[in-house]
Amino acid sequence: MLPRLVYRLLTEVSPRLAWKAAHLWAYKGTRAVAAHRRRAARGELFPPFLFLALTNACNLHCRGCWIESRGPVFRLSEAEVDAVIASGKRRHSWFFTLLGGEPMMYPGALDIPRRHPDCYFQIITNGLFFGDDNVREIRRLGNVTPLVSLDGPEEANDRRRGAGVFAAATDGMARLKREKILFGVATTVTGQNLDEVTSDEYVRGFIRRGAMYLWYYVFRPVGADPAPELCVDREQMLELRRRLLVLRRRHPIVLIDTYWNAAGEAVCPAALGLGFHIGPRGSIEPCPPLSFARETIRDNQGDLAATIDRSRFLRAFQEFVRARTRGCVILERPGELAEFLRQWNVTDYSGRDALAEIAAGTARTSHHLPGEEIPEDYWFYRLLKRQLFFGMGGYG
Repeated sequence: MLPRLVYRLLTEVSPRLAWKAAHLWAYKGTRAVAAHRRRAARGELFPPFLFLALTNACNLHCRGCWIESRGPVFRLSEAEVDAVIASGKRRHSWFFTLLGGEPMMYPGALDIPRRHPDCYFQIITNGLFFGDDNVREIRRLGNVTPLVSLDGPEEANDRRRGAGVFAAATDGMARLKREKILFGVATTVTGQNLDEVTSDEYVRGFIRRGAMYLWYYVFRPVGADPAPELCVDREQMLELRRRLLVLRRRHPIVLIDTYWNAAGEAVCPAALGLGFHIGPRGSIEPCPPLSFARETIRDNQGDLAATIDRSRFLRAFQEFVRARTRGCVILERPGELAEFLRQWNVTDYSGRDALAEIAAGTARTSHHLPGEEIPEDYWFYRLLKRQLFFGMGGYG
């Protein structure tokens, strides 16, 4: 697999863009994790990566989405975005995931990487805004990797995301491929699409379309339309883990998950302090699906590092999770999570009553399956995962 992947990178990605990804994403990402470990050893809290939800506006209304996009539109100001990025750079953090809503609906979305050429940006998008002008600008910038969200083959995807979305997104991907841009595909695994999205043909299809990485997420029943019937059960979670290991050896594409470390143990990035979520109103949240906060980026006169490090809520959330699971408390302990959030008197930034939604949830299987861990069996992925940089991003 590895020689074929290298060949694809050499022939399908612009050498300039490949070099920028190697330097800004891989090399600087490794340095960011090393700096994070040094901070953690001193008891300091600041993540190596940050998720910036630029806006809650979106042109789609997908089932199971936690973003409320039908009401008022919120967005971070240009000055706030730049201040967050500047704070990250001062802490040796240069990787930022831009999401929404739909981040490409944010005015001047591509001006952000232009203003910060020393950083690398992953844009999680539905893929419907890759017209010729945007694609050429992404090629010119070089420090952007689009991550296109598609949840299965055309029929399955459009059932969740809307009619015609798959065709429009793959048209945009064709333009990305034509311009030799490094991009990936994000797929949410559900109990209904597991077989389809972990098939050889599914992976081959995105290789043909030019994707260099395929990022798998596990569905979480959150939002106004939680769709619990899409949840992954215990046997399916184990099957997903087994299939990922097989697919990684077969195909010249990087297959990423955010769930298991090199030993096959469950990982919660928020509990480890690896990444926090900045909401479109400036709230500092534990992770994208949990739109609750006690602090905002405007606290402490805009000193983001001080606000995060002094946040009793973020530290308490980490302790809350670690005391219960290595996995996802949204899935495993929704009732306890709701009570924890009530006790901390958090502000709900969802635009709905997200706390009531979580409280009404039923305990589900997460990726924490003690005694049934399946270690990585390919040296390449063991190496990547031991750096703790591999696998980080948004949750689609």
